[in-house]
Amino acid sequence: MNRLKLIVLSCFLLPFFTWADTAPPCENDLECIEIGQWDLGIALGYGIRSNPLKDFDDIPIYMVPTFAYYGESWYFDNGNLGYTLTEQESYTINLATSFSTDSAYFQRWDPSNIFLAGGSTFDSSSVANNNIGLFTRGVQEPTIGDLEKRRFTYLGGLDAFIYTRVGIINFSLAHDMLNVHQGTEAQLKWIYNLPVQDWNFELQLKLDWKSEEIVDYYYGVRESESPYWNQAFKSKSALNAGIELTSTYVMTQHWDLLFLARYTRIADAIAESPLLNEEYTSTLYIGSSYRF
Repeated sequence: MNRLKLIVLSCFLLPFFTWADTAPPCENDLECIEIGQWDLGIALGYGIRSNPLKDFDDIPIYMVPTFAYYGESWYFDNGNLGYTLTEQESYTINLATSFSTDSAYFQRWDPSNIFLAGGSTFDSSSVANNNIGLFTRGVQEPTIGDLEKRRFTYLGGLDAFIYTRVGIINFSLAHDMLNVHQGTEAQLKWIYNLPVQDWNFELQLKLDWKSEEIVDYYYGVRESESPYWNQAFKSKSALNAGIELTSTYVMTQHWDLLFLARYTRIADAIAESPLLNEEYTSTLYIGSSYRF
């Protein structure tokens, strides 16, 4: 886990050495949306998003809609709203909303399972081991009853992009807008686009920090679910690390081939929750998209 975080952080720091030599944020048509025009599309294919929660099925993905509109200052992008505070050649700062992605594991039709461009075998690092050997041989682990609903929420805050020759640095800081868990989330991403003739490859490395309130709301155990685990598992803030590769091949003016692979290493502070039986989540999707 620490090695993955170190690799991701190193890739974030590299672009700052070329701070003064910036590149435009939009280098080809695949990355751009025309101002004042709706961008509408739909992808059809097959994918799967693994679910790290115990007794919850992996999430199949068949259809991925896309709809966005960018004005001079305001924009709407796949369910999220934003307002550009300042836009310069080397950076952009926005006020923006974002989805609560953690709720997607609990609800099949959560927006994060619809807007993608938003049970495996349990390994040897078992929950029993992670919880500091609370159980001895022959003693049954306390069970957890039916889970209470974990609600979806919108996050709102600042979203900044820094454009460099070796990619885009994106930093966002957002707080719960709907008073669901009153938590805060911060993300740091490095985004690199590589167009090769009719292909476009996008690599993302991400660090995702979640406050104690978020971890407790989604991965803590309510007293009604298990009085024992309600006391035994103590929530704390967490830092996930992830990598994502998206490739697009332009077939015609409207049709593209699309492939996406995403892997997130879940922080120990979350993986130790008795609600989980995996320390990672992954998403794979392949399909064909039509852009209106």
